[in-house]
Amino acid sequence: MSVELTPGLSSILSQPTLFAAVPGFGPTSGGNTVLLIGANLGGATSVTFGGVPGTILSQDPFGFLMAVVPPPHAAGNVPVVVTTAAGASTPANYTYVAPPPPQPPTVIGIAPQTGPTTGGTPFLIVGANLTGATVTFGGVPATNVNVIGGVVLTGLTPPGTAGNVAVQVTTPAGTATVTGGFTYITPILPVVASLTPSTGATAGGTPFVLTGSNLTGAQVTFGGVAATNVVVDATGTIAAGLTPPGAAGNVAVVVTTPTGSATVTGGFTYQ
Repeated sequence: MSVELTPGLSSILSQPTLFAAVPGFGPTSGGNTVLLIGANLGGATSVTFGGVPGTILSQDPFGFLMAVVPPPHAAGNVPVVVTTAAGASTPANYTYVAPPPPQPPTVIGIAPQTGPTTGGTPFLIVGANLTGATVTFGGVPATNVNVIGGVVLTGLTPPGTAGNVAVQVTTPAGTATVTGGFTYITPILPVVASLTPSTGATAGGTPFVLTGSNLTGAQVTFGGVAATNVVVDATGTIAAGLTPPGAAGNVAVVVTTPTGSATVTGGFTYQ
């Protein structure tokens, strides 16, 4: 003998039921994947989160599982409802979580703490929440600013006047001031006392010696043409090299270091 279910009982048994949404929370922006667990979910035509339609990614042919994508929604708890041809399911709870507010930057320190007034000193600032930061030295923006991992910031100092200035790091969430600031120092320019010899062949290659002070890192030009084999002693008082070729006559001799330039009195005469 066969047993037939009444239409009413058959409808109850086929009614979709939701047990849970996993995970039961997600961002207010939506877009994450949520697994719905229940019964009689097969053939679902829609799923809503707080009344707003989501996207159905896949359905278990047995009606137990569904993968869905929630839509954007304001923060708070909302019911999740699956609708099939048999009707709407019992709701499952889902919580939209608002993103944490951005945190203002914090700064531990800067290195180096001094540099020339000409600017261009590479610097490094260590701190937290530095993403999107800009940096000013005495109100003047630094250049080539780059942030690494939100905790390290690098760049080049702008030009400034001698003395201490405030260094500020600014992000969309706020501003932090670097303790101790940054001190601009007037650069020590090279000084040239003598050039030996002061004459040489137009073919170039004449060995020369410059004496003076602050010559470390010097480059030397004769009439705008770079000398070769230039070396500077450890004290920065003697520079030696070979003259470049040049036309007959007197030319300017210029010594250039990272802090500035000096012109040799009397120049050099090509013969």
